[in-house]
Amino acid sequence: MPGPTLSAANHTPLSPLRFLERSATVFPDRTAVIHGDRRYTYEQFGEEVERLARVLRSRINPGDRIAYLCPNVPELLFAHFAVPLAGGVLIALNSRLAGPELEYILNHSETTMLFVDSEMVGSVTTARQNVPSLREIVEVPDSTIDTPVVPTGIVTAQYADLLAAADTLDDAPLHWGVDDEHQVIAINYTSGTTGKPKGVMYSHRGAYLNSLGETFHNGFTGSTKYLWTLPMFHCNGWCTPWAVTQAAGTHICLRAVRADAIWEAIDELGVTNLCGAPAVCSTIAGAPQAHPVTGMRITTAGAPPAPTVIAQLEALGITVVHVYGLTEVYGPYTICEYQESWDDRSPDERATLLSRQGVGMVQAENARVVDAEMCDVPADGNTMGEIVLRGNNVMIGYYKDPDATEEAFAGGWFHTGDLGVMHPDGYIQLKDRAKDIVISGGENISTVEVEQAIMKHPAVVDVAVVGVPHEKWGERPKAFVILKKGHSATAEDIIEHARGLLARFKVPEEIAFPLELPRTPTGKVLKYELRKSEADSAR
Repeated sequence: MPGPTLSAANHTPLSPLRFLERSATVFPDRTAVIHGDRRYTYEQFGEEVERLARVLRSRINPGDRIAYLCPNVPELLFAHFAVPLAGGVLIALNSRLAGPELEYILNHSETTMLFVDSEMVGSVTTARQNVPSLREIVEVPDSTIDTPVVPTGIVTAQYADLLAAADTLDDAPLHWGVDDEHQVIAINYTSGTTGKPKGVMYSHRGAYLNSLGETFHNGFTGSTKYLWTLPMFHCNGWCTPWAVTQAAGTHICLRAVRADAIWEAIDELGVTNLCGAPAVCSTIAGAPQAHPVTGMRITTAGAPPAPTVIAQLEALGITVVHVYGLTEVYGPYTICEYQESWDDRSPDERATLLSRQGVGMVQAENARVVDAEMCDVPADGNTMGEIVLRGNNVMIGYYKDPDATEEAFAGGWFHTGDLGVMHPDGYIQLKDRAKDIVISGGENISTVEVEQAIMKHPAVVDVAVVGVPHEKWGERPKAFVILKKGHSATAEDIIEHARGLLARFKVPEEIAFPLELPRTPTGKVLKYELRKSEADSAR
C-alpha cells in the first residue's frame, strides 16, 4: 500500500488564528467583546487585530517577544491574536509582580516591546534602563477607570497613536495562519515559588487543540457570555481567549474580580460561563448579592475546591466543573466528568465526587499516578503517587532551560510534582504537592484532606494547612483558618470538629486565625510563605 501524500490540499498547520478569521467572517455583526461602555462586533474585533498586527510586523522581527502588563481588558484579548498574526510571541505578564520581578522576565525573554496599562506604568519605571532588549513601552489607557497620574518619561507611545500608524502601512491581506504549527505562540512564566520563574513555551498546535477541548467541555456556543474572572496572564487564560472566539461567543472583560461587579455582570449581561480558582467560587457563593440563577457554569481549578463551596454553588443553581492542570499543560488537562449515577447521591456525596480531578480531557491523554519507578500505583483511591501527563497539550519546553526541560520530561512523561491517587473508576484525585505533604511519625498526611475536613465547619470560609517542625514526630500539621464574617470559633472548636472527620494523627494540634492567607494572583495559597513564617518564629 503506498504511503500517505501530504500536501497543501490535505494538510494545514494548526493555529488558533483561524478562529478569529472565521468568526469575523461568518458572524461579523455578533457582539464579540463587552467592556464597560465599549462594545466590539466580531468584524471590529478582527479589524483592530489586523491593524495592530500590521504595526507590530513593521517594528519587530519574526519570533520577537512582545509583552503585555494589563488586567483583563480588551487590548490584552486582542493581543492573543495580533501578536502571533504579526509573527511575534506573546508574553502576558502577571500584573501583580513587582518591578524587579517583571524586569527579570523581560530580560530572560529578551522582550522588545512592552504594552502596559496606565495604572501599571509605575511598575516598569526602570525597565528601559535595565532591559537592554526593550525598545518601546506603549501605554494602554482604560476608559472604565479615572485617568491615573502616569509617571513621565517612561512610555514611548500611546496605544491609539500606535494603531493610527496602520493607516500609513501596506494593507495587503494578512495570512491568518503559520507555516509551522510547532512554532511558539506564547511564553507563560511560572510563579517561581521555588526559584526563578521558568518560561513555558506554548505552540500554535497545542493552543489550537487545547482551545477545542475548552470549547467542548465548557459547552461554548455563539450564545456564550463568558465573564473574564480568570486572569488572561495565567496560562493565556486557559486558552479561553481563543476558545470563546472559536465559538463566536461574547467576551465580557472584567478589570478586577469583585463580588459586586461579578453579580452585576451576571444579572445585567447574562453571564453563562466563567472560570477561576476556588477563591473566586467562594467570593461568588458568599457575596451579599448571591441569589439563585439558571444556566450558569463555573469551571474551577488551582486547588481542590472544598465540597462545601461546591454544594453552596449548586444550591444557587450554578453548575460547577472541576478541572486540573498546570502552566506546563496549557492550563486544564483533566476534568471531573459528571456521571448520571451521581444524581442519586446526597448533595454532600455528590460535591465530594465533583471535587476530584477526574479524567483526561478530549484533547489530552489519560493521566497516570506512578511510583518512583514509573509504575502505576494500585487504583484503590488510597495509594499515593506522582501525577504524570503527556500529549498534545504539554508544553514544548522551558525557554532557554534545556536541563529543566529534560528533567520534567523524564521517562517520556511530564512530571507534575503533584501527589494523588487513582480511584477504581479511573478518576484521579489530587492529594498534595510533593513539597507540601506532611510526614508525621512516618505517616503521610495530605494537607488537602485536612483542609477539606476543616472547611466543613460552618464558621470556616477558608483554610490552609502546612507541616511545622515537631520534636517527637518530625512534623505536625498546623491549620491557618479564616472565619466567615459574623461567625466565631475557637481553636478547640476546630480541633474537635476535625477529630470527628479525620484519623487522630491527621488532626492539627495548632490552629491560627490570620486576617488573610498569602496567595498567588491566580488564587493558590503560598504555603511556602506560611512555612517560612513558622520557621522564622521558631528561631
